[in-house]
Amino acid sequence: MRNLLLCLLLASLPAAAQVYTYIDAEGNRVFTDKPRQGNAELIQLPPSNGMHSVISEPPPAVAPPSAPALGYQMLRILVPQPDATIRDNAGNLIVTATSEPALHSGHSFRLLLDGQATGESGRSPVFPLDNIDRGTHQLAVEIVDAQGRTLERTPNQPLHMLRSSLAQKRLVRPCKQDDYGVRLECPLKDKPAEKRDIPFVPFI
Repeated sequence: MRNLLLCLLLASLPAAAQVYTYIDAEGNRVFTDKPRQGNAELIQLPPSNGMHSVISEPPPAVAPPSAPALGYQMLRILVPQPDATIRDNAGNLIVTATSEPALHSGHSFRLLLDGQATGESGRSPVFPLDNIDRGTHQLAVEIVDAQGRTLERTPNQPLHMLRSSLAQKRLVRPCKQDDYGVRLECPLKDKPAEKRDIPFVPFI
């Protein structure tokens, strides 16, 4: 029992404290950290085997999850249909696109004709075009952000523009001078009489 009390006392003292012991007047052994005149003896304590406390750094702050990117499930051209043939002598065409979901804030549509932007991007998915050359072209629509970076893009979609050539126009009413003059395509019997600068004088 006495040894247990000694261990508890030693454990409760600071590591740098000194321990003294003596026998009191009643014959009891007393332990104290204060020196005493007379028969008090200094006890040599063994080195402490306690572990030094380690100050751990707080865990790094975890960044909150970033907001999900604003994406699109679908982007396609409604008009014209793929591989459509357009007959328009002026080369006019209206292209219409759609997206799902609808256009997010800060985003805009942009139309590409043969890989080149046809104008400034905008919020409207409707693009009027005019004077498109005859032949086959490629259409595509993009969704771009405020910095002009492409977020979504449709595949290239072929378009065939048919416009009447001058030779074809000459075949329409070829005998009318008001349109294209008297052409070779006009049958001889239908050619209008040509005006003469010198008045005609019958030969006598």
